[in-house]
Amino acid sequence: MKKVYLDNASTSAMRPEVIQEMTKVMTEDFGNPSSTHSFGRNGKTILELSRKSIAKHLNCSAQEIIFTSGGTEADNWILRSAVEDLGVKRIITSRIEHHAVLYTVLALESDYGIQVDYVNVNPDGSIDLTHLSNLLSEDKKTIVSLMHVNNETGTILDLERVGVICRQYSALFHSDTVQSIGKTEIDLQKIPVNFIVASAHKFHGPKGVGFAFVRKNSGLQPLIFGGEQEKGLRAGTEAVHQIAGMAKALAVSCENLNEERDYISGLKTYLIGQLEIHFPDFRINGKKEDFYNIINIILPFSSDKTSMLLFSLDMKGIAVSRGSACQSGSIKPSHVLKEMLSESDLKLPNLRISFSHYNTKEDIDWLIESLKEINN
Repeated sequence: MKKVYLDNASTSAMRPEVIQEMTKVMTEDFGNPSSTHSFGRNGKTILELSRKSIAKHLNCSAQEIIFTSGGTEADNWILRSAVEDLGVKRIITSRIEHHAVLYTVLALESDYGIQVDYVNVNPDGSIDLTHLSNLLSEDKKTIVSLMHVNNETGTILDLERVGVICRQYSALFHSDTVQSIGKTEIDLQKIPVNFIVASAHKFHGPKGVGFAFVRKNSGLQPLIFGGEQEKGLRAGTEAVHQIAGMAKALAVSCENLNEERDYISGLKTYLIGQLEIHFPDFRINGKKEDFYNIINIILPFSSDKTSMLLFSLDMKGIAVSRGSACQSGSIKPSHVLKEMLSESDLKLPNLRISFSHYNTKEDIDWLIESLKEINN
């Protein structure tokens, strides 16, 4: 049976170069990077070269990169420390954030009585920046947490513009950049953001490793205790092989960025064209101009097709999703689409299709043919 993977926003296949790099480190450089003997020093060298490589691609200092287990840990750490250690009394976020942010915010609201304000979301899924400015006009120590690229719709936030607004009101700015790191240029010398986070498995690296960018002199304190690793901010022996794999994945992604972005953009355009031919009443949740590797659509199918659509596609070897993989087992409507769609539209089949450079036009043709068969 033909296998088609179109769920790259959930996770992505590791590049061969990444597997090769990780295998080499696991085989030859297994020493604990905190040890002082030669095995440990070799591990430490790989760790710091990886840190420098990641920093170079983001145009920041290597000292501002802190390794974590992924974006979820980094989001939790930054938001919790902002409240516990930086004197933040209010969090401004949106209702379309990843649950790593939303659930952390709810916990902080419950545990500390923090004021939480939700910025308005426009019908196309974009953030109402006028409303954000209005919210920030209240004089209270605030952190703004808004994601760069929405993981369900691909809606893009103007990081630089939001950063300028936050700086104007002396607010801290945190952005979950999990869907954009390695897929677009991010220059941290130009963007006035205090904190961003990344997960390696979103840009063809290994699972279980990521990093946080923490601007110098932020004052963040550790979430995990037990050792002096990561400048005392994240205790625990570093997974050197995973970190090396992550650095390699980011380096290769950045080196091939323009070529792969053009190719993937062409696949998205081709899919939209095929949908217009075969399902002319389909709709895009968001805009065509949203992030190039994600598209979220409503299909003009009868509502009885909704519950079995993903299963039916899976039976045809096609992997897509209806939203975040972190909530894929839920039968509830997407919390993101609930902010954008009417009750009647929420009952219709919606799909998130997300591409990588490993996909082909033949993959899209098989998706279209399968959807036609399912709808018959």
